[in-house]
Amino acid sequence: MLDSFVVVGTQVLTLFILIGIGFACGKLKLLQQAGVKNINDIVIYIVNPCLIVSAFQRDFEKSLLHNFLLALTGAVLSHLICLIIALLVFRKQEEGKRKVLRFASIFSNCGFMGVPLLSALLGPDGVFYGAAYLVVFNLLIWSYGQYIMAKGSEGFETKKIILNPGVIAVVIGLIFFFTSTRLPQIIMIPVDYMASLNTPVPMLIIGYTMSKFKPADLLGGIDEVKVYLIRLIAGPVLLLGVLYAMGLRGIVLIAVIVSASAPTAALTTMFAIKFGCDEELSARIVSTSTLISIVTMTLIVGFASYIGAL
Repeated sequence: MLDSFVVVGTQVLTLFILIGIGFACGKLKLLQQAGVKNINDIVIYIVNPCLIVSAFQRDFEKSLLHNFLLALTGAVLSHLICLIIALLVFRKQEEGKRKVLRFASIFSNCGFMGVPLLSALLGPDGVFYGAAYLVVFNLLIWSYGQYIMAKGSEGFETKKIILNPGVIAVVIGLIFFFTSTRLPQIIMIPVDYMASLNTPVPMLIIGYTMSKFKPADLLGGIDEVKVYLIRLIAGPVLLLGVLYAMGLRGIVLIAVIVSASAPTAALTTMFAIKFGCDEELSARIVSTSTLISIVTMTLIVGFASYIGAL
């Protein structure tokens, strides 16, 4: 169990160092707002889809499918738990703020942070089962998540709920898996290169956005504290209890909990930028939840690894 604590803590600290580099780039003006918006679109429309396609480059096996469906069920329960809590807790806030608070509570950093951690902890199988979480995450973030953030803005288009890079990549990836289709190396190598940008680039964007407000304001008010409690403690702990009661054990249990206990999704800031929501609030929540997760994620994932092996 101690090994799990060390690996998780190290990975989270690594991500926060990347955020610090982005912060320094913002202060030194090596990153500018116009450039950040362009990079933001590259991550959403190219890097994230490449990550999903890469994760599904595996030969079809019935045992993998069975465990994949279990992980998929866990992912649905995870989002449902946090969604219900967020709807109950955030009702009276001003609309612009409420959008960010709900979005930040529901969606975890399962791709940008969860995948590297799964790779370090569980290897290729862990990444594959983490992809099940990414399937649900992408389907929801581009439908319900986009609805939350873009409602009432000119940037919202109903057709993008289906025709968006996240959902399209999921469909393509599943087709590859079920047909055991492997992309040729000449295509797969560039895809993997782009997928490898999935962790550092979003962290740089978050760090840049952090550089625009005072560090003293990092924690925020009571509403932001509620987000941290939902995203980092209540959601993953309740999910762990439910999945354990259902009899889920081993690598699938750990993979789902890693994804569910990750801090607020970096896409919270990216969507806030894209749809003109409270950019500073979103960056503050993402950054602070990442910092707090050094403790919470280490403890929860470490405990899940321990009981998952029993």
